[in-house]
Amino acid sequence: MTSYRIFKAWLKVPAAAQGMAKAAGLLFSVTLTAAATLWLPQASAHGGLSMEKDMCKLRIGSFFMHFTGYQVRKGFGGNQEFCEDIPEVGRVIIVMDAIDSELREMPIDVRIISDDGTGTTLSGSQLDDATVMHLPSKVYMTGTIPLDHNFRHAGHYVGLVTAGAEGQYVSRFPFSVGIKKINYWEYGLIIAVILAGLGMYRYSSGGRRKRISNWPARSSS
Repeated sequence: MTSYRIFKAWLKVPAAAQGMAKAAGLLFSVTLTAAATLWLPQASAHGGLSMEKDMCKLRIGSFFMHFTGYQVRKGFGGNQEFCEDIPEVGRVIIVMDAIDSELREMPIDVRIISDDGTGTTLSGSQLDDATVMHLPSKVYMTGTIPLDHNFRHAGHYVGLVTAGAEGQYVSRFPFSVGIKKINYWEYGLIIAVILAGLGMYRYSSGGRRKRISNWPARSSS
């Protein structure tokens, strides 16, 4: 019954208004789709790092570690926790804790390199030249790997964590430092609201002009 009443009410709406409502809905859907298309590559670009049930995890082969990062800040607000991208340049403390006990028995190598954006796999002297931080391979019996580094330059980086006697388990995760992320959802919603508002204003202005033009002229006495 409720659906029938809504349908009857919809039939009473002028055709022009119906068209405007449909156009606004279509515009909103297209904007959200475009925003999602732009946002998804950003959301899935962090390789082995992911958020699961409010917990940041690092996947190394078939094994997992807890990943906790802190942006060290002084004064009001204190340290800021992060999982993937680092908000600002400066000192960062990262702690990785083994979830799987097998990782406690493997040598683990941790390295952070500059990302030139080419996606080229580096090795040898090239890898050393691009390295900004390196923890040489060793066994962490406690399962905890602490990392303390001062990022002096904003930019894109790649974290490399290698486990196993032959380095057979590898995790690679790109991240940024000091780069403001673009929230495509917010921009998309703002654009959709503005365009819908302009469309409604144009419709209402057109309706007023039509009513004024159809108003009977007063006869002069």
